[in-house]
Amino acid sequence: MKKYTLILVLICTLSLAKAQENDTTSYTNLEAIFTRPFVLNGQAGNVNTAIGGYLEGNTNYFSTDGVSDGFSMEMRRFNIFLYASLHERVKFISELEFEHGTEEIALETALIDFEINPALVFRMGILLPPVGYFNQNHDGPKWDFINRPLVSTTIIPATLSEIGMGFYGKIPFRRNIFTYEAYLVNGLQDGIITNETNRTLLAAGKSEEMFAEDNNGTPSLTGRVALKNKAMGEVGLSGYTGVYNTFKLDGMMIDEKRRASLVALDYNGGFGELTVLGEAAFSYVDVPESYGQQFGSDQVGMHLDLIYPIKKGRIFSWNGMTLNAIFRFEYVDYNKGDFEETNGNIFDDILAVVPGLSLRFSKNTLLKANYRRHWERDILGNPAVKTAGFQFGFASYF
Repeated sequence: MKKYTLILVLICTLSLAKAQENDTTSYTNLEAIFTRPFVLNGQAGNVNTAIGGYLEGNTNYFSTDGVSDGFSMEMRRFNIFLYASLHERVKFISELEFEHGTEEIALETALIDFEINPALVFRMGILLPPVGYFNQNHDGPKWDFINRPLVSTTIIPATLSEIGMGFYGKIPFRRNIFTYEAYLVNGLQDGIITNETNRTLLAAGKSEEMFAEDNNGTPSLTGRVALKNKAMGEVGLSGYTGVYNTFKLDGMMIDEKRRASLVALDYNGGFGELTVLGEAAFSYVDVPESYGQQFGSDQVGMHLDLIYPIKKGRIFSWNGMTLNAIFRFEYVDYNKGDFEETNGNIFDDILAVVPGLSLRFSKNTLLKANYRRHWERDILGNPAVKTAGFQFGFASYF
């Protein structure tokens, strides 16, 4: 049993009608971990402590170039949340995740916030670095697609949890809301390049040790700034940078300091009844020359989700239902560059389209059905390997 596993820019300039305090449209991505239903219900009832969670499961049937492993069912996640108001301006929240039963158990969040005022809050503990939109807002019931976006899980290594500390704040001005976050964290580690995938992979830089000790004594810095407008949605710019390798051992320099950096742009909003979610990320990793050209220094990826309600109201004798048509386009390039010998393009990329339907019983519970098709090319650009399949699943808060 293992522990601790763990595009778009649209500028908003239109004015925003002032939201009531209990109107969820006034919440920003900054507050994602506190806008779960069990916390909101607990606050409405003036309870000091609340418990909740979510679960999600699905089926899979995929084939790759005509070869299939058949049909299977998967219980992806069962997560438990704990929240407590320790003082008028001090609050605690945590999240414990069980993946695939008890195959992986991870403490994703365990932090305390000390509010000096809404524009200046000190946070410390196991936190979710604010890289992009998804990492802090990853709960299954919030998403109409079964799989998480590739850019959010491979270019940005979500779900990424780090021990760290820093400040965040929320500043209304005119009829908009500006938010910021800035944290020091232990940072990703050597696994970014010393992994079994034979490519640079930021997600492989996560390790159990990063919750107890920095492997090189050099903290990483992460942060996000965002602007939210009720009419146009929220646009954010975020980043993450730090030395990832072990460059000193027993006081002796064994390597130069090597940095891994991320920049992400994200958008969450829509036009009329159409919901638009998008994220683009760019990463740079200082890779030693000895590792060869299959380990890319530059990586890029994006996804664009479109969600449109095609029927609202009564469906199959159920009231208050929403049937959504959904579509996702995503692309990732794990090695953006050229071969030194030929100046030919290095490929190693994936392009995918995911149409489907989602049936929401409420904001907190839904059924999902996806058809996924993606094309994957190796570093030489040989004809793409084609994978296609169907998924059906559910997700719900409790």
